[in-house]
Amino acid sequence: MAEAVRVDRAPRLDGALDDPLWQSAKPITDFRQREPQEGEPATEKAEVRILYTRHAAYFGIHCYDSAPSRIVATELRRDVSQGLDDHFEILINSNHDRRGGYVFEINPLGTQGDGLVVEEQSGSEGTDFDSGWDGVWTSEARITQDGWTATIEIPFTTLNFTKSKDVVWGLNFKRFIRRKNEEDLWAAYRRTYGIAKVSEAGELTGITDIGSGRLFVVKPYGLAQYDKQTGQNPEFPLTGGLDVKYGIRSNVVLNLTGNTDFSATDVDQEQFNLTPFPIFIPEKRQFFLENAGIFNFDIGDQDQLFFSRQIGIDSVTGNQVPINGGAKLTGTLGRLQFGVMDVDTRSSGPNPYANYAVVRLKESLWGGSYIGVMGIDKRSGDVLDSFNQTGGIDTRLVFFKDWFLDAHMAGTQSPGYLSGNSDVGASLSYRSNWVEGKFERRKIGPNFNPEVGFIERTDSNETYGDVTFKVRPKIAGVRELQFEGFILHAPDTQGVVQTQEWQGTFRADLNNGGYTDDDIADVFTQRITTPLHIYKNVFIPNGLYHFARHQITYGSGQDRRFTYNFFERFGGYYGGTLNEFRVRANYRPTAKFSISASETWDRFRLPLANGNFSVVLASLQGNYSFTRFLTFTSLIQVDTSNTQAVSANVRLRYNYRPDSDLYVIYNVGTQFASIAPANPPQVRETRFAIKWTYAFAP
Repeated sequence: MAEAVRVDRAPRLDGALDDPLWQSAKPITDFRQREPQEGEPATEKAEVRILYTRHAAYFGIHCYDSAPSRIVATELRRDVSQGLDDHFEILINSNHDRRGGYVFEINPLGTQGDGLVVEEQSGSEGTDFDSGWDGVWTSEARITQDGWTATIEIPFTTLNFTKSKDVVWGLNFKRFIRRKNEEDLWAAYRRTYGIAKVSEAGELTGITDIGSGRLFVVKPYGLAQYDKQTGQNPEFPLTGGLDVKYGIRSNVVLNLTGNTDFSATDVDQEQFNLTPFPIFIPEKRQFFLENAGIFNFDIGDQDQLFFSRQIGIDSVTGNQVPINGGAKLTGTLGRLQFGVMDVDTRSSGPNPYANYAVVRLKESLWGGSYIGVMGIDKRSGDVLDSFNQTGGIDTRLVFFKDWFLDAHMAGTQSPGYLSGNSDVGASLSYRSNWVEGKFERRKIGPNFNPEVGFIERTDSNETYGDVTFKVRPKIAGVRELQFEGFILHAPDTQGVVQTQEWQGTFRADLNNGGYTDDDIADVFTQRITTPLHIYKNVFIPNGLYHFARHQITYGSGQDRRFTYNFFERFGGYYGGTLNEFRVRANYRPTAKFSISASETWDRFRLPLANGNFSVVLASLQGNYSFTRFLTFTSLIQVDTSNTQAVSANVRLRYNYRPDSDLYVIYNVGTQFASIAPANPPQVRETRFAIKWTYAFAP
């Protein structure tokens, strides 16, 4: 339990804690380790003091450190992962529903990161939160003789928190000490929990009689652009649009967008697909990322009933499809969490106009359990595919905090398909510090067709089992050893073998953040039913293939300015052999400058005409931060596969006021990668853009 103290004025927000106002708040000090020694006191002391005025909450953070010269602080760019730095996170569950919350992250340079936790789900790539949400808040930090300190102001408008008395918030804090690879939390410090486990967070009391904190942000943009696509005349559009966020009530938010533009969105890394299945690429566009977790409907592995990249991006070519506008209403009413979205796109090239309507409802049950439904309706100008409808019901039931039962039923309707259009599945999983296990059954009809979703395979009757054993031996430098085995058996719905895989894996996590991840054996059976285009005029013919592969991976310690990892996978591949080698290195000599390079080298030896060839994907990214608010990034990519081209993206961002930016962007190549199998060719473009945004509260 923590208590906030009311003050008549805001404390000084200069990163120091020498304002006498901070001493009026009782410090929060009871931090315990989640890693490496679960439940033990933190090895370095931390204090948090909380103040508030009528319009904002203030956090004064003091992270003591016995070796301040070894504090790691290298990142100045907002919303970039701070996993390689010391950092501190604040979780606020402002409506105290114990289901989700806002997360605010800061490093010793004052660099900000923020996002949301929805239904206790962490973000992608192992992050604590979904970084799609951006809030307006201020922060400063400094390294001192006894550690580092930070001051943070979070307006109640950012939390969409309206006037109230006798407020109780869910609250948690996390401190990460990079050189020790140590994670300390105030609450939810079990190894299987973490800061995303909102139901195990602590509480904050003391806030009362505050002013209106209703969220209302209007954000127009202006865009001047030169755009030249292969085989087309150049265009010089001068355009603008508008985004609006409005808090209808403290836990309901309306997002509106008109003539939506995503030119400032990060470009995708070039992909080379080695499988006969589509590849999953995470969403990066701001309108779809915000509150995206509410629309999440998992149907197995990476499969999703709703996948927002199917809206506004051609899934085959990666071309952008212009968006006329959209609306999104998200929030909670009692135990009911809901999301409603409607987006309208106009015709572009081979893509006809379309309208997408999505509804998602989830009723909270107990301890992270829920039951939910989802409906998706796509209407299109394509006379052969004028509509696609998807519906589903799902549930997660949590027992004894460590057992999870997930189940779903879904179906689709499209012109011409009257049967075989369902997907039914269930899984039982268990998680503890020492063992994790999962057993799953799933049956997917041959005509299951969620056009606004992502699904790897159809016509499949899958059985999947996975178990991982984890031990923490007393070996110098080693934190945890893991031994995993899984088996997948997926014939089609008629019982004919299509996909089988079994794998045995050994992993070791080191105390310095280094790791090794080695597949002792990865044995495949795969049927090819349509010739698989791999490279230029090389097609793998139809047939049933059996082959085995092996993998060696090593990642260096993460507490150095120079880090690297490499990956080698080798063995059989569709009647021949394939060696995959991947290396990535990062160097951060100063907080202002960083550089990273990666290369993937695939060497094919196939018993086909022209079957001996190599494919190289390489990238070089440089970042320079003049300040926290003025940053320059560049990314150069080389692809020797089907595109046989070099791509470049250069971006200058000036964050001249909170949530308001000026961008200068130059791009050659493609911005969004194809997710389709068989590596189809993508249309290249040359684009130069200047984009201005300005956020204000009317």
